[in-house]
Amino acid sequence: MARKVVTASKPSLPQKIGVEFLGTFFVTLVATGVDIGYYTGSHVDYVSRWLARGFIATAMIYAFSGISGAHIDPAISLGFAVRRAMPVAQMLWYWAAQMAGGFAAAGLAMALWKNDLGLGASHPGPQYTQFEAVVAEVVLTFLLMIVILACAEDESSVGRQAALAVGLTIAACGFFAGPVSGASMNPARSIPPQLLAGMSGLSWIYALGPCAGAALAAAAMQFLSPRPPAGERKAAKGE
Repeated sequence: MARKVVTASKPSLPQKIGVEFLGTFFVTLVATGVDIGYYTGSHVDYVSRWLARGFIATAMIYAFSGISGAHIDPAISLGFAVRRAMPVAQMLWYWAAQMAGGFAAAGLAMALWKNDLGLGASHPGPQYTQFEAVVAEVVLTFLLMIVILACAEDESSVGRQAALAVGLTIAACGFFAGPVSGASMNPARSIPPQLLAGMSGLSWIYALGPCAGAALAAAAMQFLSPRPPAGERKAAKGE
């Protein structure tokens, strides 16, 4: 008698949207909270500030990559769409969930830390111009997207096995370029706290820089792999 093989069903779009919301919520909340702690001098030193961001990104990718790909960043979703590894319509749903998660986290941070919210919003260092900050965001997000795509080239490294590489990259970017721009690489992490803190004049940096960096990285990968392999499509869609 033949044995019945039970296969796991693929995650639905609402499930993917839900975990993109949740993942971005926690990434934004942790990043905002550690920055507030760092600038108020209460409990966060420079090393802990960037390790915390790397750790939370690693945890969210490990937890949710099998459902949505765990982009938790509109720039990363854009990069996958430029690579034609995910449909534009799905990217737009991800953007909506990611920005909603960012605003929910920023709202909670404002309730917890009130007037200190602005300290947790990404901003250029005092000795750097807005132009220098946007260039930094382009370069940092280019690096992050290249790491994500390179890990996804090998299907055995997709998702959980790539989580550590991505988390270490985020931490490393903060260590060497955090003073320039705050090393955001993520519009959903930066723009909601900025808007709620009345710092909308900086938001263009954190919209343009990460999105341009991710798109350039996706274009650069065309020379290495003109068609996205199965690993990239899986990382893009969480399938």
